Amino acid sequence: MKVLVVGGGGREHALAWRLAQSLKVQKVFVAPGNAGTDADALLQNVSITDHRQLADFAVAEKMALTVVGPESALADGIVDLFRERGLRIFGPTQAAARLESSKAFAKDFMQRHRIPTAAFKAFDDAKAAHAFVDAEGAPIVVKADGLAAGKGVIVAMTIADAHSAIDAMLDGTRGARVVIEQFLEGEEASFIVLCDGRHVVPLATSQDHKRLLDGDTGPNTGGMGAYSPAPVVTPNVHARVMHEIILPTIAGMAADGVLFSGFLYAGLMIDAKGEPRTIEFNCRLGDPEAQVLMLRLKSDLFDVLMHATAGGQHGTLDEIELQWDRHTARRGDGGAWLSGRAARRRSHHRPAAEDERLDGVPCRHRAAGRPRRHRRRPRALRDDPRRLGQGGPATCLSARAGDPLRWRAIPARHRPPCNQALTSFWSRPDERRCRS
Repeated sequence: MKVLVVGGGGREHALAWRLAQSLKVQKVFVAPGNAGTDADALLQNVSITDHRQLADFAVAEKMALTVVGPESALADGIVDLFRERGLRIFGPTQAAARLESSKAFAKDFMQRHRIPTAAFKAFDDAKAAHAFVDAEGAPIVVKADGLAAGKGVIVAMTIADAHSAIDAMLDGTRGARVVIEQFLEGEEASFIVLCDGRHVVPLATSQDHKRLLDGDTGPNTGGMGAYSPAPVVTPNVHARVMHEIILPTIAGMAADGVLFSGFLYAGLMIDAKGEPRTIEFNCRLGDPEAQVLMLRLKSDLFDVLMHATAGGQHGTLDEIELQWDRHTARRGDGGAWLSGRAARRRSHHRPAAEDERLDGVPCRHRAAGRPRRHRRRPRALRDDPRRLGQGGPATCLSARAGDPLRWRAIPARHRPPCNQALTSFWSRPDERRCRS
């Protein structure tokens, strides 16, 4: 069978890689993909971004399943379009994806269904927003209402920072809104589940690092790295999240006339007493979390998603149980383990500087630097020997503890700071095409 993965980041590479492990999958297409997916013999990039053209391609290739990675495609209604064409696709509809595409909608939903979250108010008038901040004081959190690739949140530790954030977000653009909410103290965690409209299967716990700089400082990003499992999610916290947040959310969406199917990601804040509250909802896998979760997942992802998209009003996720590798998995950006300057310079299409190049790393492990000679060079490198960035993380290294070290090509100074043996999941020949 053939599978289509929509997107072009590390999340999509991880999903496509795991789907390709299934003995039932003949080929995995990634649209548009990236230089890393282009280098993988089991994956094939498709240079199509228009959703209608993608649907035509899926019909022509007789795709058994389509999996959507990025939130922008979900918010644009790609799932609705594919279903209208009779195509099997995993992800929430445009209406369901409002849980992520509008923070104001999500906060209203949580308040209406009594899902624990921070107190808030939404504003489209800058003057009223400034007055609210003056009355509430700092620290306080200012969020852009729409999609912002994980970067639309300002944790303002001073009133001046909050006013600056309001001015930046309510800049006169038509329809602009902000959500201003109570500052919560605690530890963040990512709680992600699979949904088929009625049934819910939780994934392994994970935690990402959002701040750009060391010591949990600097602006929020889409995620500088991640690890799984997350120790902060104890069995008690896990049970509370399922019964107080996840299940009420799925039931609440159904009560509102919108069945939710797809990945549901609850961003949590867990305080010192173990009380979980919802910071936000995402309607897809997080990018850093996907890379560590797919590394630990032992179950056949294709089978799981076919259960989730079974015909009728809802799928058959109640018939499956996920199996996980017991070892810890980690993922770090180039800035976390390699060059800090490379991570902070996010300009588009910028070649790596001489001191940012990693000449010892195989092509499929990096997105910057001069590639070493390889049996098959990605098409993206055939005309230009430099890997060019297009914004976001330039290099992502994902590893799992407990296996023999397979990164011997990486110079010692560039290896992840871990005292356990690690292995890269992009280069494990013994796992390719093997049943988990």
